Amino acid sequence: MLIVQKFGGTSVKDAERLRNVARIVTDVYKGGNDVVVVVSAQGDTTDDLIAKAAEINEKPSRREMDMLLASGEQISASLLAMCIQKLGIPAISLTGWQAGFLTSSAHTSARIRRVTPDRIKKELDQKKIVIVCGFQGLSRYDDITTLGRGGSDTSAVAIAAAMHADLCQIFTDVEGVYTADPRKVKNAAKLKTISYDEMLELATLGAQVLNNRSVEMAKKYNIELEVLSSLTRAPGTIVKEANKMEKMLVSGVAKDTNVARVSVVGVPDNPGLAFKMFSKLSAKNINVDIILQSIGRDGTKDISFTVAKDNAKEAAAVMEDYASAIGAKSVLVDEKVAKISIVGAGMESHAGVATKMFEALYDAQINIRMIATSEIKISVLIDEKDADAAVSAIHSKFFDKDN
Repeated sequence: MLIVQKFGGTSVKDAERLRNVARIVTDVYKGGNDVVVVVSAQGDTTDDLIAKAAEINEKPSRREMDMLLASGEQISASLLAMCIQKLGIPAISLTGWQAGFLTSSAHTSARIRRVTPDRIKKELDQKKIVIVCGFQGLSRYDDITTLGRGGSDTSAVAIAAAMHADLCQIFTDVEGVYTADPRKVKNAAKLKTISYDEMLELATLGAQVLNNRSVEMAKKYNIELEVLSSLTRAPGTIVKEANKMEKMLVSGVAKDTNVARVSVVGVPDNPGLAFKMFSKLSAKNINVDIILQSIGRDGTKDISFTVAKDNAKEAAAVMEDYASAIGAKSVLVDEKVAKISIVGAGMESHAGVATKMFEALYDAQINIRMIATSEIKISVLIDEKDADAAVSAIHSKFFDKDN
């Protein structure tokens, strides 16, 4: 079997954890399997590198940031190779470009164009464990690029897809996918399985277990994922195609505090202005999530939307220019908000799910600012200070037996 294993920053944060990972990897190798390992930077290395850059230049170029940030994974990969070699097993570390990752040229948020794993196959044929630096690749201009936060998950799935791996395991500091963050919600339960669609929604909505791009890719190429802990040998959660049998009503509750609300007040109630507004944000590669438009009054309307907190200032600046051009009254920004979501493939065939969620928030005296729904999710925007209480209240309403 060919098994791809990915280890996150907490799994490789120090020498003791690296030795633990080496034992996990070599146990699989000794079972007669080919093993490709993808690693993230150690612990808080990426954040530390970003801080170092800020000491030198408050607005460094994205190309140079990629040059800097790619070094974190190289440290992890080389150290892990050394650990494995010390155990008497042949191993080799490869950078993203040595492993065949060709990407777009969008620095700090590149997309994988293709993976040509010839070097990986060559090293596997020599019975080596191959360790690949996640999160990075090479553009057509021969520049180092990085894939953005959580990109190592995407690297692992991309290798699994390119090499038709039998299994892709994502090792984290929790034992799988839970109905809520087990570090915050005491009665959160681990799921044995979850569908691609449900996992994608949870990942997109703030569940910090898998990167959403990795789940999209796994679904596209039908790669079976297992999310499990590197600290225990407990079975994890399998992410795969949805079972056609009766689905669980709600699979999980997610919290996202990396969100800001932007409101454009007093937009003239004319055709095409909303289109032009969001096209300007799109031109700046600013993704918009929840959108709310008020009923027109006195010839105007208010339009509110959410963006990632990192994009709030840029989005506000774009909207200030637009508001001035069309005669809108003002632009308001609120970064002290959080998005709370419930996800479940069974929701589409059950009535009353939204009512139950809203009842939980009412019982906890938490006010809802915006609402968005789809077939398998309901999201609400609330005050950031209420986020943890909201998750607990909603989780209790759906998962406690008394409810």
